[in-house]
Amino acid sequence: MAKITEESRIRFETKSTPYRELIKKYQQREKMLLDKIKQEESGTAYSKIQLVDDAIYMATIYMTINKMSVAILDTKNNDALEQARKSLMRANMYLGEVVTKLIDAPYSEYSEKLEELENFPIQKRYYLICKFGLAIDMLIDDFGDNTKWRWTWVDLRGDYATVAKNLLDMAAAGRDYFDPNMQDYEVTVRYVRLLKELFEDSSEQFRNKYELSTRRIDDMRKAIQYALALKRIYTLMGDKENSEEMKKKAEVWRLRMDSDQKEGRSN
Repeated sequence: MAKITEESRIRFETKSTPYRELIKKYQQREKMLLDKIKQEESGTAYSKIQLVDDAIYMATIYMTINKMSVAILDTKNNDALEQARKSLMRANMYLGEVVTKLIDAPYSEYSEKLEELENFPIQKRYYLICKFGLAIDMLIDDFGDNTKWRWTWVDLRGDYATVAKNLLDMAAAGRDYFDPNMQDYEVTVRYVRLLKELFEDSSEQFRNKYELSTRRIDDMRKAIQYALALKRIYTLMGDKENSEEMKKKAEVWRLRMDSDQKEGRSN
């Protein structure tokens, strides 16, 4: 790492100041929206969707500041990256408040939460989820491999996968997925494919987290939950072979978890 000169420090501050001012504006809007939500007993879903969108955008601004730091000062701006991480965690929280954080549950248990978003088309839902996922990938890449947050990313991605699933109207998806003549056919297929990838990854990553790091039973339970949630998606989409495969995988993991508990190999 090159020595940081006063000239380069001033240059960085000058270039990053407009971005910091932009963040302040979005923070003010976040506070305004939260105050508005507190005053309303219902009908807050769209305000929270705006909070999600803004939190994602703020995370990208923080990441831009970090990139400026790397380019001008030849060093990461860990404060900016940490704020970006917190912004994406808030995005997960806000979206979870709208659609619930149920990992493996029948659609009927949370479908009522989506009624308030009936005018939020699947195209916009898919775009929001893709944008969210891209921001997470960018953040993980910016932190790099040598980071204390390695296993925290598993939780961040898992929460993201959950709200991505719960934002999708599964009743409509179960219909549109099979009919190329439906207006939302293509975006539904892309959305469902994304969910399959996310839940496959989350189930494996929580298992890895359990096996290689924490040995915490709740991590293994989440691995099983994500596997069973993926089984539910496969079943809805008529894929009996993969549905049965996920059922078997979840059962193998459950037996392993029970065995580890009995033998004292887990926490």
